[in-house]
Amino acid sequence: MIRSHQDFLAFREADRIALRREFSSQMMFDEVWKFQRLLRRVEYHLNCHKNTGLFGKLRYKYWSIRFHKQSLRCGFDIPPNVFGPGLSIAHRGTIVVHPDARIGANCRIHVDVVIGTRPGPHDLVPALGDNCYIGPGAKLFGDIVIGPNTAIGANSVVNHSFPEGNMTIAGAPARKVSDTDSREFIIATRSHKKTLG
Repeated sequence: MIRSHQDFLAFREADRIALRREFSSQMMFDEVWKFQRLLRRVEYHLNCHKNTGLFGKLRYKYWSIRFHKQSLRCGFDIPPNVFGPGLSIAHRGTIVVHPDARIGANCRIHVDVVIGTRPGPHDLVPALGDNCYIGPGAKLFGDIVIGPNTAIGANSVVNHSFPEGNMTIAGAPARKVSDTDSREFIIATRSHKKTLG
Protein backbone atom coordinates (compact mmCIF):
# COMPACT_ATOMS: atom_id res chain seq x y z
CA MET A 1 0.00 0.00 0.00
CA ILE A 2 1.23 3.51 -0.82
CA ARG A 3 2.09 5.34 2.42
CA SER A 4 4.42 8.10 1.19
CA HIS A 5 5.52 10.00 -1.91
CA GLN A 6 8.48 7.62 -2.23
CA ASP A 7 6.05 4.68 -2.26
CA PHE A 8 4.00 6.43 -4.91
CA LEU A 9 7.03 6.87 -7.16
CA ALA A 10 8.19 3.29 -6.55
CA PHE A 11 4.75 1.79 -7.33
CA ARG A 12 4.40 3.87 -10.49
CA GLU A 13 7.87 2.87 -11.72
CA ALA A 14 7.19 -0.81 -10.94
CA ASP A 15 3.96 -0.57 -12.96
CA ARG A 16 5.78 1.04 -15.89
CA ILE A 17 8.36 -1.75 -15.94
CA ALA A 18 5.68 -4.44 -15.60
CA LEU A 19 3.81 -2.95 -18.56
CA ARG A 20 7.08 -2.62 -20.49
CA ARG A 21 6.40 1.02 -21.28
CA GLU A 22 9.20 3.29 -22.43
CA PHE A 23 9.02 7.05 -22.01
CA SER A 24 7.84 8.52 -25.30
CA SER A 25 5.21 10.83 -26.74
CA GLN A 26 3.06 7.74 -27.47
CA MET A 27 2.55 7.13 -23.73
CA MET A 28 0.00 9.95 -23.56
CA PHE A 29 -2.31 7.91 -25.83
CA ASP A 30 -1.88 4.66 -23.88
CA GLU A 31 -5.23 4.19 -22.08
CA VAL A 32 -4.04 1.39 -19.77
CA TRP A 33 -0.93 3.28 -18.69
CA LYS A 34 -3.10 6.35 -18.07
CA PHE A 35 -5.44 4.27 -15.91
CA GLN A 36 -2.63 2.77 -13.87
CA ARG A 37 -0.99 6.16 -13.29
CA LEU A 38 -4.32 7.57 -12.08
CA LEU A 39 -4.90 4.51 -9.87
CA ARG A 40 -1.58 5.10 -8.12
CA ARG A 41 -2.21 8.85 -7.79
CA VAL A 42 -5.64 8.22 -6.22
CA GLU A 43 -4.08 5.69 -3.82
CA TYR A 44 -1.42 8.23 -2.85
CA HIS A 45 -3.93 11.02 -2.17
CA LEU A 46 -6.37 8.66 -0.42
CA ASN A 47 -3.73 7.23 1.91
CA CYS A 48 -1.58 10.31 2.46
CA HIS A 49 -3.57 13.50 1.88
CA LYS A 50 -7.33 12.90 2.04
CA ASN A 51 -7.54 13.91 5.71
CA THR A 52 -5.09 16.83 5.57
CA GLY A 53 -7.64 19.62 5.36
CA LEU A 54 -9.74 21.15 2.64
CA PHE A 55 -6.96 21.34 0.06
CA GLY A 56 -6.11 17.67 0.54
CA LYS A 57 -9.76 16.69 0.13
CA LEU A 58 -10.10 18.78 -3.03
CA ARG A 59 -6.98 17.22 -4.57
CA TYR A 60 -8.26 13.74 -3.73
CA LYS A 61 -11.66 14.54 -5.26
CA TYR A 62 -10.07 15.95 -8.43
CA TRP A 63 -7.93 12.82 -9.01
CA SER A 64 -10.84 10.53 -8.08
CA ILE A 65 -13.04 12.07 -10.77
CA ARG A 66 -10.32 11.66 -13.41
CA PHE A 67 -9.71 8.10 -12.27
CA HIS A 68 -13.43 7.28 -12.47
CA LYS A 69 -13.67 8.62 -16.04
CA GLN A 70 -10.64 6.61 -17.12
CA SER A 71 -12.07 3.50 -15.44
CA LEU A 72 -15.23 3.84 -17.51
CA ARG A 73 -13.23 4.44 -20.67
CA CYS A 74 -11.18 1.27 -20.15
CA GLY A 75 -13.95 -0.92 -18.72
CA PHE A 76 -12.13 -1.51 -15.42
CA ASP A 77 -13.80 -1.70 -12.01
CA ILE A 78 -10.59 -1.76 -9.97
CA PRO A 79 -10.68 0.07 -6.62
CA PRO A 80 -7.65 1.66 -4.93
CA ASN A 81 -5.39 -0.24 -2.53
CA VAL A 82 -5.98 -3.72 -3.98
CA PHE A 83 -2.87 -4.39 -6.12
CA GLY A 84 0.74 -4.28 -5.03
CA PRO A 85 3.48 -2.67 -7.15
CA GLY A 86 4.15 -3.98 -10.64
CA LEU A 87 0.54 -4.27 -11.81
CA SER A 88 0.32 -5.16 -15.50
CA ILE A 89 -3.11 -4.95 -17.15
CA ALA A 90 -2.83 -6.65 -20.52
CA HIS A 91 -5.30 -4.41 -22.39
CA ARG A 92 -8.62 -2.62 -22.13
CA GLY A 93 -11.74 -4.65 -21.42
CA THR A 94 -13.92 -5.68 -18.52
CA ILE A 95 -12.11 -6.39 -15.26
CA VAL A 96 -14.01 -6.41 -11.95
CA VAL A 97 -12.20 -6.59 -8.60
CA HIS A 98 -13.80 -6.45 -5.14
CA PRO A 99 -12.45 -3.60 -2.97
CA ASP A 100 -11.51 -5.98 -0.14
CA ALA A 101 -9.41 -8.31 -2.33
CA ARG A 102 -5.65 -8.20 -1.75
CA ILE A 103 -3.23 -8.97 -4.57
CA GLY A 104 0.56 -8.95 -4.24
CA ALA A 105 3.31 -7.45 -6.37
CA ASN A 106 3.81 -8.12 -10.09
CA CYS A 107 0.32 -9.28 -10.99
CA ARG A 108 -0.44 -9.73 -14.71
CA ILE A 109 -4.19 -9.60 -15.32
CA HIS A 110 -6.19 -10.05 -18.53
CA VAL A 111 -9.64 -9.13 -19.83
CA ASP A 112 -12.93 -10.52 -18.41
CA VAL A 113 -11.42 -11.36 -15.02
CA VAL A 114 -13.65 -11.20 -11.94
CA ILE A 115 -12.22 -11.30 -8.42
CA GLY A 116 -15.13 -11.20 -6.02
CA THR A 117 -17.13 -12.61 -3.15
CA ARG A 118 -18.93 -15.87 -2.67
CA PRO A 119 -22.65 -15.42 -1.82
CA GLY A 120 -23.16 -15.45 1.92
CA PRO A 121 -23.56 -13.25 4.98
CA HIS A 122 -19.98 -11.93 4.84
CA ASP A 123 -17.89 -10.50 2.03
CA LEU A 124 -15.15 -13.13 1.92
CA VAL A 125 -12.74 -12.33 -0.88
CA PRO A 126 -9.57 -13.77 -2.41
CA ALA A 127 -6.01 -12.95 -1.40
CA LEU A 128 -3.28 -13.54 -4.01
CA GLY A 129 0.47 -13.67 -3.45
CA ASP A 130 3.21 -12.03 -5.48
CA ASN A 131 3.87 -12.80 -9.16
CA CYS A 132 0.41 -14.14 -10.04
CA TYR A 133 -0.67 -14.42 -13.66
CA ILE A 134 -4.45 -14.31 -14.22
CA GLY A 135 -5.53 -15.46 -17.69
CA PRO A 136 -8.46 -14.07 -19.71
CA GLY A 137 -11.91 -14.86 -18.36
CA ALA A 138 -10.73 -16.26 -15.01
CA LYS A 139 -13.16 -16.01 -12.10
CA LEU A 140 -11.88 -16.06 -8.50
CA PHE A 141 -14.29 -15.81 -5.62
CA GLY A 142 -14.71 -16.51 -1.94
CA ASP A 143 -12.37 -16.74 1.01
CA ILE A 144 -9.46 -18.28 -0.89
CA VAL A 145 -5.68 -17.89 -0.80
CA ILE A 146 -3.59 -18.20 -3.95
CA GLY A 147 0.12 -18.60 -3.23
CA PRO A 148 2.98 -16.76 -4.96
CA ASN A 149 4.10 -17.51 -8.52
CA THR A 150 0.76 -19.04 -9.52
CA ALA A 151 -0.49 -18.99 -13.12
CA ILE A 152 -4.27 -19.14 -13.47
CA GLY A 153 -5.43 -20.42 -16.85
CA ALA A 154 -7.97 -18.77 -19.12
CA ASN A 155 -11.65 -19.21 -18.16
CA SER A 156 -10.78 -20.90 -14.88
CA VAL A 157 -13.19 -20.83 -11.95
CA VAL A 158 -11.17 -20.70 -8.74
CA ASN A 159 -13.28 -21.30 -5.63
CA HIS A 160 -10.81 -23.00 -3.29
CA SER A 161 -7.31 -22.19 -2.06
CA PHE A 162 -3.93 -23.06 -3.55
CA PRO A 163 -1.73 -21.52 -0.83
CA GLU A 164 1.46 -23.37 -1.78
CA GLY A 165 1.80 -21.48 -5.08
CA ASN A 166 4.50 -22.17 -7.70
CA MET A 167 2.11 -23.94 -10.09
CA THR A 168 -0.38 -23.56 -12.90
CA ILE A 169 -4.05 -24.04 -12.10
CA ALA A 170 -6.88 -24.25 -14.62
CA GLY A 171 -10.37 -25.58 -15.18
CA ALA A 172 -13.84 -25.14 -13.72
CA PRO A 173 -13.47 -25.77 -10.88
CA ALA A 174 -9.75 -25.05 -10.96
CA ARG A 175 -7.21 -27.73 -10.14
CA LYS A 176 -3.44 -28.01 -10.39
CA VAL A 177 -2.45 -28.88 -13.96
CA SER A 178 1.30 -28.24 -13.92
CA ASP A 179 4.32 -27.41 -11.78
CA THR A 180 5.11 -24.55 -14.17
CA ASP A 181 4.98 -21.31 -12.21
CA SER A 182 3.97 -17.87 -13.43
CA ARG A 183 7.34 -16.15 -13.64
CA GLU A 184 7.83 -16.65 -17.39
CA PHE A 185 4.43 -15.06 -18.08
CA ILE A 186 5.12 -11.87 -16.13
CA ILE A 187 7.38 -9.25 -17.71
CA ALA A 188 8.85 -8.05 -14.39
CA THR A 189 9.95 -11.58 -13.40
CA ARG A 190 10.74 -13.07 -16.80
CA SER A 191 14.24 -14.46 -17.15
CA HIS A 192 16.36 -13.17 -19.97
CA LYS A 193 17.26 -16.34 -21.85
CA LYS A 194 20.25 -16.18 -24.13
CA THR A 195 19.54 -17.00 -27.71
CA LEU A 196 21.98 -19.14 -29.63
CA GLY A 197 23.51 -17.37 -32.59
